Amino acid sequence: MPQTTTGYMNLGDGNLYYEMAGSGDTLVLSHAAFLDSRMFDAQWDTLAERFRVIRYDMRGFGQSSAVHGPICRRDDLSRLLEYLGVTRAHLLGCSNGGQISLDLALEKPYLAASLTLVNATPSGFEMQGEMPRYMGEMFGAVQQGDVDRASELQIRIWLDGGSREPHQIDTTIREKALTMNRISVERKTFLIADAQPTCPLDPPAVNRLDTVDCPVLIVVGALDHPEVLRAADLMTSGMPNARKVIIDGSGHVPSYERADAFTAQLSNFLVD
Repeated sequence: MPQTTTGYMNLGDGNLYYEMAGSGDTLVLSHAAFLDSRMFDAQWDTLAERFRVIRYDMRGFGQSSAVHGPICRRDDLSRLLEYLGVTRAHLLGCSNGGQISLDLALEKPYLAASLTLVNATPSGFEMQGEMPRYMGEMFGAVQQGDVDRASELQIRIWLDGGSREPHQIDTTIREKALTMNRISVERKTFLIADAQPTCPLDPPAVNRLDTVDCPVLIVVGALDHPEVLRAADLMTSGMPNARKVIIDGSGHVPSYERADAFTAQLSNFLVD
């Protein structure tokens, strides 16, 4: 089993926690913005047998520093890669982690050997129709400082999804998600850092999908919100070297909820 090394990168106004294992081509994992890097635990050792794998906690999540104002997530990732001496990598991101990875690949295309975007939406994508159930109630709980309720509702929105109830989700997976999520809810990470992030990509990714020339794997959970599925179709048709796979029986985070099925799809893509 490859040995994992851990560390912190000082950003000046906070620290990024990261882990690294394995050797070979570099694969960088960016987590969804309601979990942290532990969402990749189930596939970490498997991936480290074939790649130099890097995962990290975004600021405001996991073992990284809390946030004190708006930040630029893709700049944090870019600085981490530079710090670790990475000049080219396979970039994988789930949800907001996918949006960050895509934005970075557009800003610095020389960095991206490939992109794997898991239930992500491109920056600039406008959601249509009704918001996911519980969304309004969740924001109310955040504003009221009800951490337990806000965290539970976030998991209902982003893990359970619109068509399932909590009892239909694997208990171990759900409890671990609540543990990860509570950290960012207690720190009010979204409200402080992400409600109005600094330096948004201009023009946004949705307006220049046709310029992404690296291989792209679009992964969607079949049970995710219809607008996220629409975004996946938009990216698949808009990027010249993109293909899409669907993970059945999963919602917004198939790489976490159905790790084995996801890892098989990822391995097939990366060895093509």
